[in-house]
Amino acid sequence: MTKKVLLLLADGFEPLEAAGFTDVFGWAALDGYEPVELISAGFKPVLRATFGFSVMPHAQISELDLNDFDALAVPGGFAGAGFYDEALSEPFLDVIRHFDVQDQPIASVCVASIALGAAGIINGRRATIYHQIGGKRKGQLEQYGALFVDQAVVDDGGIISSTGPGTAIEVALRLLANLTSPENAAHIRAKMRVPELDQNWLHQPQV
Repeated sequence: MTKKVLLLLADGFEPLEAAGFTDVFGWAALDGYEPVELISAGFKPVLRATFGFSVMPHAQISELDLNDFDALAVPGGFAGAGFYDEALSEPFLDVIRHFDVQDQPIASVCVASIALGAAGIINGRRATIYHQIGGKRKGQLEQYGALFVDQAVVDDGGIISSTGPGTAIEVALRLLANLTSPENAAHIRAKMRVPELDQNWLHQPQV
């Protein structure tokens, strides 16, 4: 049976963070050991990405049955591009909650873990986020009850979070491993010529 991933996009999303999922799952659909499909969706027919261009997702959320999906992927974005206006809205958060209630894998990149926090699904869980001097985003994450871990990618019980756009492919590969198998993810990593990330870099503090 084909495993289906919902790529949930908000206005102001970061293109590279979304592309990590579209490429990894695109390659997996073409050449993986198990059938997978990724569907991108938002709350309007055309979305504005962080750096000004427009994107037409495959569908609008209202057109989909969330019960048809097996996992969720959420890229982050920029406040100045309106990301939080939509990513922290109740309809957006309700989609996240649906996958958590179903105990299905959820992956976020960069500041999208703020949406996971607002949805109430990372209280008491290990998680990370884009962290700078001053710790604004770290503080927000902790206000939601998350146990902040200052490393590039964190996986706590199938909920994946990460620190920035440069981690997007790694996050997507880990989601693929959780959804299918580590062997399948390793196969796609090799096919895409994606190197194993250096463990020192993965655990290096951001600031």
